[in-house]
Order: sequence, then C-alpha cells, then structure tokens
Amino acid sequence: MNTTPATPPCPPLVLVFAASDPSSGAGIQADLLTLASLGCHPLTALTAITVQDTVGVQSVQALGAELVEQQARAILEDMPVAAFKIGVLGSVENVLAVAEIVSDYPEIPLILDPVLASGRGDELSGEEIISAMREMLLPQTTLVTPNAPEARRLAESDEDEGEPGIDVCAQRLIEMGAQYVLITGTHESTPQVVNTLYGPNGVVRRDQWERLPGSYHGSGCTLASAIAGCIAGGANIEDAVRDAQDYTWNTLKNGFRAGMGQFIPDRFYWARDDNETGDAKQADAQD
Repeated sequence: MNTTPATPPCPPLVLVFAASDPSSGAGIQADLLTLASLGCHPLTALTAITVQDTVGVQSVQALGAELVEQQARAILEDMPVAAFKIGVLGSVENVLAVAEIVSDYPEIPLILDPVLASGRGDELSGEEIISAMREMLLPQTTLVTPNAPEARRLAESDEDEGEPGIDVCAQRLIEMGAQYVLITGTHESTPQVVNTLYGPNGVVRRDQWERLPGSYHGSGCTLASAIAGCIAGGANIEDAVRDAQDYTWNTLKNGFRAGMGQFIPDRFYWARDDNETGDAKQADAQD
C-alpha cells in the first residue's frame, strides 16, 4: 500500500516586475502582500531600488537591464507563470528588456500599472520611459490600469488643445495596442470614485465606490496586483476587475497610518477582527 502523501496543488504563480519600496506601502512589497492575500504565490524580478516612506520618494536607482532579465528568465524557465504584473521599471533599458521577455510568452496575461509619479507627485517615469512603454509594452498589454492623470499623460497628443476626456484617452490607449483599459477616478473631483473599464467596443463596466477620507500609499499597486491575481486564478477580465476593486476598496477602508504621511492599505484586513472590516457591498456596479 502506497502511503506517500499527495503533493498539494500549486497556487497560481504571478511574476511581478517592479521597484522596491522600503515602507511596503507600494512597489514590489505591496504586490507581494496583495498576491499572497489572494492566494497566489508571487514571483519577482526587481527593477529598481527606491528610498521612500509614506510621505514621498527621495530617490530611485534602477537596476541594470541584464540583471532584471536574468531574474525573470531564471523564474520563467523553472515555473509555470499564470500572469505578469508590471509596475515601475526605472529606465528605458528596463522597459526594452521586459518588453522582450514578455514577447516570448504572448499567452500569459499582462497587467501594466503605469506608475508615473508618487502620491506626492515625485517623478517615477520620465518622458523617454513613457514613450518606450507606449511603443514596446502597450501593444503586449492585456490590461493597463492608469489613474486619470496617468491616462491623460500616456495618451496625450500633439494635436490636443485642451485636456482630453478619459473616454478619449481610453480609446487612444486601445489604439496603441492595449486590449483593455481600466481608468480609476481617485484623482477626479467627483463625489464618488468612478472606475471605468474599456474594451475594443467602448465601456465594459463602470463602478462607483464611496470616496474614503485620507490619502493612500500604494492603492494603484494593490488594484493592479489584485487584478493579476484574480486572472491568474482563472477569472475573466470583467470579473477580475470587479473582484479586485472590491478587495482594494476594503484594503483602503481598513488602511492604517503607520508613518507621518499617507495611509497604507491593509492587504490582510480579512485576517483581523471581523467587526473592523468593510462589507464589500459599497459598489454601485453598472454592468
């Protein structure tokens, strides 16, 4: 009789390309916390080291593109990755290296979080990096998740006489090659936060969320990683976007102020006192 115990199933594996954040509010640490909270096993290719806290970013030091590639290739040759998540890349060379890597795996969904600035407005991606992302990464992207200012900056045109609307920005980003675009409304002056998912034929869904007081460090990282985790777990784009928003809203509702700056989302809110968690029913979804 064979008494060897069965091998437990492997959780979904998500490979993250992102920069380190010592506060673990944003960056690759936020990705790790989010993916682990959602039952995934996160894999990492570190792209840059930052000096930052909950107040702002002091400096960014990109790692060499060769080292970024070596990290990712080693993982991809060893493990079956179910999704890619891309955050801060740190240099044009890293954008080109990551674009080449993911082009070898076109069947793996790619979630791109185009982090262009910190919550305080510190520059994280200059115009050369943005241009390289437009040309090399957007055409390979399953879903790009900019906030409204990032969407406008990514989609800006020399012909613009004023600030383009988010519908126009989404259409342009899809024309650049992204399959889907989720534009978040955290930076807009609306009573509620309105997040809109666009596909090739226009609006797929629009969700409205209670606008919470305070400012949060790493909310965009959390949302993009949650979407990647849901997709890795088998959800389609629309369900992944809806479930990831639900999760992210609760991490913000239960966020904590660990330092002197922004609140940090609590990615493990569900593991704490049930009386302190949100009920995840605050969305007014328009399917």
